[in-house]
Amino acid sequence: MAKPETTGVASARLARIKDLFDADVSAGTIPGAVALVAHHGELAYLEAFGFRDREKQLPMATDCIFRIASMTKPMVSVAIMMLAEEGRLRLVNPVSTYLPELKDLQVGVEVIGALGKAELKLEPARREMSVQDLLRHTSGLTYGQFGDTLVKRAYREANVFDPNQTNAEFISKLSRLPLQNQPGDVWDYSMSTDVLGRVVEVISGMELDAFIEARITRPLGMKDTGFMVAKENAGRVAEPQIDPATGKRPPMPRDLTRRPAFLSGGGGMVSTAPDYLRLAQLLLNGGELEGARILSRKSVELMTCDHLPPGVGFSADTRPRFEESSPMPEFGQGFGLGFCVRKEQGRNPVPGSVGDFYWSGVHGSYFWVDPQEQLICVLMLYAPELRRHYRAMMRQLVYQALED
Repeated sequence: MAKPETTGVASARLARIKDLFDADVSAGTIPGAVALVAHHGELAYLEAFGFRDREKQLPMATDCIFRIASMTKPMVSVAIMMLAEEGRLRLVNPVSTYLPELKDLQVGVEVIGALGKAELKLEPARREMSVQDLLRHTSGLTYGQFGDTLVKRAYREANVFDPNQTNAEFISKLSRLPLQNQPGDVWDYSMSTDVLGRVVEVISGMELDAFIEARITRPLGMKDTGFMVAKENAGRVAEPQIDPATGKRPPMPRDLTRRPAFLSGGGGMVSTAPDYLRLAQLLLNGGELEGARILSRKSVELMTCDHLPPGVGFSADTRPRFEESSPMPEFGQGFGLGFCVRKEQGRNPVPGSVGDFYWSGVHGSYFWVDPQEQLICVLMLYAPELRRHYRAMMRQLVYQALED
């Protein structure tokens, strides 16, 4: 790791990261965290704080393995773009070109029935969802666990997020459910990337974990990133702390040492901060890292610009879940092919640059890439209820330390 000053970052100001995280660990707010900053292609900061398991008093290490949840989505988006570069799919094509089960989906519209209660009326989709819609979350799909519309209830009743299903069985369930919105009309954070995971499987003839390992993580040297953890590495897995309100740990997805049946392209992977840096550096470099060319420069440019159509709406739960990190125009932001992107300065209350792109995970993990500043930050922690706080705090802490 380079000395921060040689990378254009002030070490004394970076020390504020440690001060704040150590204080929060001592206060019991979080069990621990790992923070990483790279600048101009050099690692400027990598520190571990607190515990990987507070109850067992096991200290956090910089190579601890975290459930990264939705930070899986950029990985699957890269996989889709690789297949597009090979001419094996077109982003403009209807998804049913690759998944015929999704050919005739209808849209669920809530109406008031004769008894004065909301009922679900099905209307034809004005057009089919495209692969581009899946990448930018304008497919009409949704997440059943956020909000309580009749379509979301149908998702929950169908157990769409069943960890015991295969990716093919997941698509079969979706094919029998209505869309939440007309394709292209609304940005609704959704299971779109899980559908993309199945598209990768169908086109490549490989299961999603095998494709990502062979084509992305192995070439990039991301040895601790995947859909499971080798048993010999289980001791490096970071765990959430006991919630004092319940006396229990919050429920976490599955035993990580067992390969899951459902290879969730939207949220099923694990990684470390140094591993995820390699994916972020690949993107900052225009698709190449240390001789491994994964994507072309033009594909990365396409992924990291705004793809939301003019006049697009936003689902009702967008603001409370994302706020300043949402793709809403009032925050100067849009959404590309797998990431949120900053379109303009002056609207967002947290620092950044036009053209920076990022995403996060529901448990608290976060990363961003700032091409203007040649800057990458990766944060790994478990703080579901405080994830927005730590995303904003890390931006403040990192940008205030930049000198060059």
